Amino acid sequence: MKIAIIGTGNLGLSIAKGILHSNGATKMYLTKRHIESIKNFENYGNVVVTSDNREAVQNSDILIFAVQPGHFAQILEDTKDLLTDKHVVISTITGFSIAKIEGIIGKHNFIIRSMPNTAISVGKSMTCICANTMGEKRIELAKAIFNRMGHSLKVPEEQMQAATVICASGIAFWMRLIRATTQGAIQLGFDAKEAQELAMHTCEGAANLLIESGNHPEEEIDRVTTPMGCTIQGLNEMEHQGLSSSLIQGIVASFNKITEFKTR
Repeated sequence: MKIAIIGTGNLGLSIAKGILHSNGATKMYLTKRHIESIKNFENYGNVVVTSDNREAVQNSDILIFAVQPGHFAQILEDTKDLLTDKHVVISTITGFSIAKIEGIIGKHNFIIRSMPNTAISVGKSMTCICANTMGEKRIELAKAIFNRMGHSLKVPEEQMQAATVICASGIAFWMRLIRATTQGAIQLGFDAKEAQELAMHTCEGAANLLIESGNHPEEEIDRVTTPMGCTIQGLNEMEHQGLSSSLIQGIVASFNKITEFKTR
C-alpha cells in the first residue's frame, strides 16, 4: 500500500512509526511544514519526506490526515482536485465530522474517521473507526491497517467523542495510575526504576489477562482476593477514598470538555 501521513506531528509520527515497524506500507509519504525534524525517516528507504501535500496525495492511495483541526479544511480544499476512486481518506482529527469532510470533498469519496492513540507507535493502539456510506466499503481495509498496530473497533460516529476520551485521553489516565502505583512501590522500599518496572508489567499483565480470557475484571479480582486478606483490604480502602468514583468523574469531565469544543 502507498500511504501518506498528512501532518507529521506527534500523532502523525506515532502512526508512521507503527506502520513502518509493522511493514504496513510499500511506500510512505510524510508531510510537514518544516521537514528538518523528520528527514531521518528517509533512512527507511521507502519513505519520502516533503512539505508538499499535493505531491503526497497524488502519489498515495491511503491518505491519513493528522493535521491541526484549524488547518484540515484548507488542506482538503487544496488537494480535493487530486482525489480519485483509488483514494481512501482517513481522518484522525478530533471533532471534525464526516459531514464536514463530505461538504468539502464530496460524498462520493471513501471517507473514514479514526481515533488511534499514541500507543500506535509501539503497536498497541486502541483505534475506533467509523465511515460514511462509501467508506463502509473500505472499513475492513482501514481496520487491517490499524490492526497491524494494535486493535481497532468500529463504532457509530456519535460515539467518536466518547472514544476519544476513553482511548486517546485514556493513555494519560492509565499513565497516572501507573505513576501512582510506582510511587506506592517506592514508599514500600523499591527504588524508582524497580518500582516503575513492577507497575508497568503488572498493568500489562492485568490487561492481557482480560484480553486473553474474555473475563470480567471482577472475575480476575476474585482470583486474587481471599477472606480477610491484604488484597481486599487494599481494594476496600481505595474505594473508601473514591478510586472508582474519581476515575468515572474524570472521564465524564473530559467528555464534557470535548463536547464543549464540539458545540463552539
